[in-house]
Amino acid sequence: MNNQNILVWFRNDLRSHDCETLYRAFQDAAQPGAQIFPVYCFDRAHFDKTYFGFEKTAAFRAKFLIESVANLRESLRSLNSDLIVRVGNPDQVLPKLAEQLEIGAIYYHAEVTTEEKILEKKLDSILKKQNVSFKSFWGSTLIHLDDLPFEEIANLPELFTHFRKQVEANLTVREVFPTPDLLPALPEGIDIGEIPNLARLGLKEPALCDRAVLQFQGGETKALQRLEHYFWDSDRIQVYKQTRNGMLHADDSSKVSPWLALGCISPRYIYAQVKKYECDRLANDSTYWLIFELLWRDYFRFVAAKHGDKLFYRTGLRGADIPWEQDWERFELWQTGNTGFPLVDANMRELAATGFMSNRGRQNVASFLTKNLGIDWRMGAEWFESLLIDYDPCSNWGNWNYTAGIGNDARGFRFFNINKQAQDYDSQGEYVKHWLPELTDLPASKVHQPWQLLAVEQKRFNVRLGVDYPYAVVDLFASATANEVIYDNSVHRL
Repeated sequence: MNNQNILVWFRNDLRSHDCETLYRAFQDAAQPGAQIFPVYCFDRAHFDKTYFGFEKTAAFRAKFLIESVANLRESLRSLNSDLIVRVGNPDQVLPKLAEQLEIGAIYYHAEVTTEEKILEKKLDSILKKQNVSFKSFWGSTLIHLDDLPFEEIANLPELFTHFRKQVEANLTVREVFPTPDLLPALPEGIDIGEIPNLARLGLKEPALCDRAVLQFQGGETKALQRLEHYFWDSDRIQVYKQTRNGMLHADDSSKVSPWLALGCISPRYIYAQVKKYECDRLANDSTYWLIFELLWRDYFRFVAAKHGDKLFYRTGLRGADIPWEQDWERFELWQTGNTGFPLVDANMRELAATGFMSNRGRQNVASFLTKNLGIDWRMGAEWFESLLIDYDPCSNWGNWNYTAGIGNDARGFRFFNINKQAQDYDSQGEYVKHWLPELTDLPASKVHQPWQLLAVEQKRFNVRLGVDYPYAVVDLFASATANEVIYDNSVHRL
């Protein structure tokens, strides 16, 4: 066996830039005759069902993943190598490849959530028996795990503000790893495998939506192009703080989260580009705020590392035994955007049609599900997991814990007043009319509260409540008050 051969296992790090596993493999395989074998495995477990019966990875996210893997293969080919692709269980695929390719070591980026860690532990046990080194690296956050200003992850503050202040007091961001100039070519005769289509993964091609705020396409190339556009071509980063809550326009925010979720772009690379922009053009609250958002993303990952699978418990990180409802009839109204609250419905229809929703929209619909409908927050988290192209378990489940009031950094019963949110972020009703064309004729003063329309107004504005658009499923404030009592009674027992 040539124990110098290294297998680079790509996971949520689908890039060639700032990729420590690839960089270290390139360094360590410098011995004559040593080979590097880049591998991606479409894990069957990722295409199973969630606890509540949703597709774990539905078509939008699967399509984005397929595009990202295909682009990684192109990037590796430009470096003289290629990407070996398999469909199956990694704990079966990788040991088999290790034997076939005479692998001495497997390099991979470590994850922090339960299923991923269980897989890593299982692989480590199997590969030890094969005398194959299984070496992990940390590459998913802006701040390296070893550079946190705490002795151990158990000391991570339970409040984001405390975390941010301690990190910013001595901010350490490591340099971006260079991309190897040229990788060793794969040996002739290697079966690189085909990248599966959606049908092979048991999914149907999603319909192209011409209303989408942005036509997202997976891959490192598109990620770098998007950043180039948002930073340098349009200069939109300089107004990011002011526009980031916009829901209708492509450049209201950076929109890089889908590529970050799959590691098609590195947070350290984004940071380096922010610093370059500040040096070359302008440094202001907006450029800082983009880094601030990257720190939020880091924080949720470190929270997951600290608390483990508590993140997924019904009682959340706080252990709050709230009697959540599992009302499927009302949940379906929320799912399909038929609650009778236009801001909620528009966001949910955008998600269903595109696999994307703004951060402002996510906060509002999550608040409505938990604080107005009183429905089990895990149902919402799993629905997001299924559809969102930027799904990341740490950010998704961390944010749902936070919004449901059962996570760390909780502030009690935080209720988003949908009426006020609509006025603050869609005062002219442009966003809701974009996704709810049945409300097109309503004036801005009426469009966010159609339940107030008189019969004569419904006729004048060409909308029939209960026919063209549903009646409100609950009274906004009465439902929030009732659920607050339930919440307070549960939390006070802690």
